[in-house]
Amino acid sequence: MKRGTLYGIGIGPGDPDLMTFKGVKILGDCPHVFVPKARQDGESLALNIARKHVHPDAKIHEILFPMTTDKKELEERWEESARQIAEVLESGADACFLTLGDTFLYSTYIYMLRALRRRLPEAEVVTIPGITAFSAAAAVSEFPVGEAKEPVTIVPTADDLDQVKRAIRSGGTVVLMKIGKRLDRILDVLENEGAIGRSVFVSHVGLDNQKIVKDLNMLRGGDADRGYLSVILVRSRDEVAS
Repeated sequence: MKRGTLYGIGIGPGDPDLMTFKGVKILGDCPHVFVPKARQDGESLALNIARKHVHPDAKIHEILFPMTTDKKELEERWEESARQIAEVLESGADACFLTLGDTFLYSTYIYMLRALRRRLPEAEVVTIPGITAFSAAAAVSEFPVGEAKEPVTIVPTADDLDQVKRAIRSGGTVVLMKIGKRLDRILDVLENEGAIGRSVFVSHVGLDNQKIVKDLNMLRGGDADRGYLSVILVRSRDEVAS
C-alpha cells in the first residue's frame, strides 16, 4: 500500500483569506486535518481560522500542545502527534497539519515534523509556507520592516530581555515576538532604550479583535494576557540612509 503524504500548511496570522492558493487547494481535498490547540477544553485557533477551507467530510484531529516550558511534557506531545499522523499516513491516506503564521518560524510544526521523521524517515512531506504575523502587522500599521541596507532582527522575547536591548542597539528594525505576559517589562526596555516612540504594537492581526497601538505607553497595566498573539515592531532610529 502506498503511504499517504503529509502536508504542513502555514495558515497565516488570522485572516482566512491570507492563506496561499496552494494551501487552500490542498486543504480542501485533504481527508485528515490535524490542528493544534493550547487547552484540552479550548478550541483550536488554527481550525477556526482555516475552517471555511476544510473539506466538509474531513476528519478533524485535535492535538493538545499546552503552553508550557516543561520540555519532557512537550516532547511527549510531539511524539504523540507524530504517532497519530504516522498511523494515518501508513493507512494510505493524506493528512494536513495546520500551523499559525509560517511553518518554519517558531512553529509547533517544526518539532512535530522532527518527531515524525524519527518515526517515518521516508515519509513524503510537502510544506506550504504562510504569511508571518510580523509581515501582516507591518502591512496593517504601514511600518517598513526592511529599508535600504539595514538589518532586520527577529527576537522571541524571554524572561531575560538582554537580547532585546542588544537587538535595538544593533540598528535596523527589530521584530519582537512571543511577548505574552512580559509586555510591561518589554515596554520598560523600549522606554529605557529610547525606542518606545518608534515602535508599534499589533495584536490578533487579521482577526475580529485586531488591535493596533502606536502610543505604546497606553498598553501599561491591564490584563496580563494582552500581549498574547501580539507583535511589536521597533525602528532603532528615525531616519534611514538610502
